Parts: sequence; C-alpha cells; structure tokens
Amino acid sequence: MVERAQAQAKAASSASLESPGLRARGLWATGALICGLALAVATSARAETITSHGISTFGELDLPADFAHLPYVNSTAPKGGELSQATFGSFDSLNPYSIKGVAAIGSSIMLESILIGSADEIGASYCLMCSTMEYPANRSWVIFNLREDVAFSDGSPMTSDDVLFSYETFLTKGLSDFRTVLADQVESVEALGPYTVKYTFKPGQPFRDLPETVGGLSILSKAYYTANAMDLEQSSKIPHLGTGPYMFDSMTSGQTVTYRRNPDYWGETLPINIGQNNFDTLRFDYFGDPNAAFEGFKAGLYTFRRESSSKQWATQYDFPSVKSGDVRKETLASGEKGSGQAFIFNLRRERWQDPKVREAIRLMFNFEWTNKALFYESYARINAVWENTDMAATGTPGPEETVLLQPLVDQGLLPASILTDEAVMAPVSGIDRQLDRKNLRAASALLDDAGWEVGDDGMRRNAAGQLLSIEFLNDNPAFDRIIAPYIENLKSLGLDAKLTFVDGAQYKQRTRNPAYDFDIITDNSRSSYIPGPDLLQYYGSATADISAFNVMGLKSPAVDALIQTVMAADSRDSLTIATRALDRVLRAEGYWVPQWFNDSYWVAYFDQFEHPETLPRYDLGETSVWWYNAEKGAALRAKNVLK
Repeated sequence: MVERAQAQAKAASSASLESPGLRARGLWATGALICGLALAVATSARAETITSHGISTFGELDLPADFAHLPYVNSTAPKGGELSQATFGSFDSLNPYSIKGVAAIGSSIMLESILIGSADEIGASYCLMCSTMEYPANRSWVIFNLREDVAFSDGSPMTSDDVLFSYETFLTKGLSDFRTVLADQVESVEALGPYTVKYTFKPGQPFRDLPETVGGLSILSKAYYTANAMDLEQSSKIPHLGTGPYMFDSMTSGQTVTYRRNPDYWGETLPINIGQNNFDTLRFDYFGDPNAAFEGFKAGLYTFRRESSSKQWATQYDFPSVKSGDVRKETLASGEKGSGQAFIFNLRRERWQDPKVREAIRLMFNFEWTNKALFYESYARINAVWENTDMAATGTPGPEETVLLQPLVDQGLLPASILTDEAVMAPVSGIDRQLDRKNLRAASALLDDAGWEVGDDGMRRNAAGQLLSIEFLNDNPAFDRIIAPYIENLKSLGLDAKLTFVDGAQYKQRTRNPAYDFDIITDNSRSSYIPGPDLLQYYGSATADISAFNVMGLKSPAVDALIQTVMAADSRDSLTIATRALDRVLRAEGYWVPQWFNDSYWVAYFDQFEHPETLPRYDLGETSVWWYNAEKGAALRAKNVLK
C-alpha cells in the first residue's frame, strides 16, 4: 500500500500503493513552446539583452557558467547494470500525451527539453540543448541558441525546425491543458536560423516564468513523427523518438517496459550530465496488485523498491534477504514539500457544491485514529496545498496578505471572514476511536442546515426525497483498508456511502474529460515550488471542464484573480505572500479532505546499488544519480539471490 501519491508521475518512481496508482500527473513538467517576431526586431533588441547559461526565477543561479558538474553527483560514478522497479495495473500505450489509453510508465523518458532543472535548486533552469539563452530584463521574449551537436537517438540532428514543430503539435494536439495555457501566453515563435529560436510572449501578462516554461517543452522529431503518422491525440504502441540519454528498448504489453541507455548520447560529457544517467537499462515490471508486487521484490524479480506502505515498512521487512544483508533497508531524508494527497470532490455535481455538505464529510475522516491504527503513526497531516513550505498560509492574514484579499472581499468574490478567520486546518478527531462523536454531531448539524434530513430509515434525503449518496472511486485495492472505516463513519452520519473498485483504464476514463464520472477520489491538490502558469491548469476556471489536472472542476473568480497575482510576483518575498493568500483561499474552498505526507524516503534495494553520500534536497534521484556496483551484483547472482 502506498500512502503518498506523488505530485508528479516520475518515470523513476514505482507505483503508489496506498494512493490511487501511478497515473499521468504534472505533465506540465514536460513544458511548453511559442511562435516569433521579425528578424530585424530581434537583431535590434539583442544589444539590450541578458545572455546567460540559464535563468533563475528570482536572483542569481547557484552554478556559474563554467561549473564542472552538479554538486550532488558522484562525478566518477561507473556506468552499467540495470535498475528494475515495480508498478501495478497495466498499460496499452506509449503515448503519455493522450487522454486515450493508459501510457506505460516512463514513456516520455526519451524526450528532452531545451532547459533542464537542478534537484537542489528551486526556480533554476540551465541550458541543456542550448549553449546560451538571451532575454530582456522584463522577459517579454527569449532566444535560445541551440547546440549544433544535439542529435536524436537515430542519429538525425535536432534543429529549430523540430522545436517549432513540437510547439505547434502540443498547441493543437494531445492533452488540452497545453493548449489552454500556451494559447493565452504565446504570441509567436520563429526560427531565426537552423539553430536559433525566438519566442515572443503576449503583452499584458506576467512574463516572469515564461522563458522557463517554453524552455521546458519536450522536443519531438518532426521527421520521425511524420514518417510514422503519429498523433498525440491517439493511444499508440509507437514510442517517441527523443534526444535523451535513454531510449525505448522493449515491452511486453501490459506487463513490462524497458528503456536502455543510448551509447551514442550526444550530451554525455556536458557538465549538467556528469555523474548522471548511470544505469545501462531501466526496467519497470507491472504486477496485478500491491501484494504481488511486494512478493515479487522478496523473490528478487526486481531490484529497487520505494516503499510507501507504513504497514509493510514496519512489519514485513524481516524476510531472509533483509536478514542476510542482501537487501538493504534505508530511511533517507527528504526535503520535498507535502504531496497534497487528498480525497477530492467532484464539484461539477450539484450536491458537492454546498460547502456545508463538504465540511460535514471532511469531519468524518478520522486521520488521528487512522494514523495510529493503520499507519504506525508514521505520517503527518496535510493542512495546506503548499504543505511543509513557507508558502503555506498560517493563522490570520497579515497586512501584506490582507492587501491582496481585501479587493476580492470588496468585489464580493470572497466572504469578509477570510480577513479575520485563521487558515482552514484539517479537522482533528479523537485518536482512540474510529468514530469521533463530537465531529459526528457537528457534521449532523451541518447537513440538517443544508436540507439533508434523517428519515425513519436513518438515511439522509433532501426535500425531493433523494438520498445523500457518495461513491468512493478507487483503482488501488490496498487503499480499501483506509476507505472502509471512512465509509462506516459516513454511514453513521446517514449517508449512502459505498466503495467502487475499477481497473486503471476504467479509472482514467471516469476521471478524465469528458466523463468526470465520480463523486470523490484520491488525488493530489497540486502545487509547485515556484507556482506560475501551472496554476491555470490545476485551479483555473478555464480548465475546469477540460483538464486532466483540475480534477475537482474548481471554478472560483477569487482563485483566478490570485493566480494572476502569483504569476505577476516579481520577487521571492512577493511570491511567498501571494501564494499564502492563494493557499488560504483554496483551503477555504473546501474541495478536499486532506490526507497525509511523509518527510522521508523509505527505500529497499538489493545490495548492488550505491548513491552519493548527500542526495539532492528535492529528489531521491534513484534513476539519475545512483549507480550499479558490478562486484556486488556479481556476488548476489553467484548466491542465486536475484532471478
């Protein structure tokens, strides 16, 4: 069981077990692109530009232009071996950008972007496929000077033509979230030469994040895409062709997928890549359920496990390979923000639009008892969208937050109480009993006020005689033990509550556009360390009925206004204040029942892998900075420990 649903589905991560499963999340990490301005204008403007090896949202980059390697890598790490991990469910596609089909884990791993981030530096992007970038102080446009040696894995060169093609494809095909954001922010994109691309942004909007946004879009091969008649709209068994260090190797449909390191990778010796991409192959095995996956690890069917089940971590790592030392069990520090994992309401349905009804249901989830009885007191409660960061709202609004909130109150977009009430916290329940009687009474009063009264049969109905029903949609059987007590509590309140289990394909179909056929699911209330245009996808009204990320269907003019304020912040301090105000308002919307988070990585692996003494602050990095020890691997195989 996995109790942490990741904010983003990383190719390196194994499937969540006490979360709803590994699904396409935070795909904006792949970025976006744009279309151009006249060459004469570009030439005249260059005299006023900043030319750099990267860009930081605020302040200076940590690393100079001549840095030798990232500070957290082993620059002499050996290459070789295989890292294998597990996920569960199945897949039927290698296209992660379509709402059709279920894409294999890692199916975008071969694609690179012009800029790349660092796992211990927030808001920084460094040149990967560009040698330098140019932009004015206000960031209203950006020019990328592409490296001339960038090549796709088939040996064909990557040029500005591929960059333009990629932008235009994402603008018109695939997940609608890309189109929604790009169309509003990009005025033009133009190739100034075979290795020079310029993006110009639409005036009248914040430009702060846009150079990094467009530099983060995955680059497709125009020739390969066209020759194979690919379509981002469709499920496909044709893998993407990319420029990255890994490329597609093989798959058994629905069972396993493998990626191999490209021995001719163009960027092998770049400082940004030194000490990274150390494994020859990355393999992901699919299992029917979490228990089967755990048994597969014990049997040596795969070699690395990122554990997210508190029960398994506390009670089941006593099998022979652990006792003999062949499997290492480690708790590693994590500096990541809280995941935002929560039960999420579908606000598109009328009965969940009433905040009193949502609050009543929130009151019936007993986290304290769950943490003690089911999780071995391993977790902390999530209260904020930006949990475990300084951007989480606390207490009542300070003067700077009030300046942002007051106009929204004056316009009638927020209640006046937002200025005087403390930030909404998750309900607290008694730790010793599953059903908290005090919260039951409070929830009953809320539902009575909302017009859902208890009948002679003990069930709550509205004036039209309709039952107050709630269906928990779930694709992870290991989550049943958490949902079942919650359902019992809701039945005590008079709700017609039930759990419906579906497979991954059905889950995706029911929770995506156009169906949105659910009452409540486990998902993430998404956030980022430098919030910007991604907020339009997660919480913007324009994406509520089309987005794969705004799953709750939130439409709030106040939230829309604060998103613009966050995007316009021109300093770290102003961003923090604006994000606290947004966090406060999102929590007041009450669209979620916040769950829990873990501030550590729980990992178990066969003792043939090693990692830097100090890992990057914001990532475990198992597929990037860990490496294979061939001598240890040979010893394990000599003992027949591994299959």
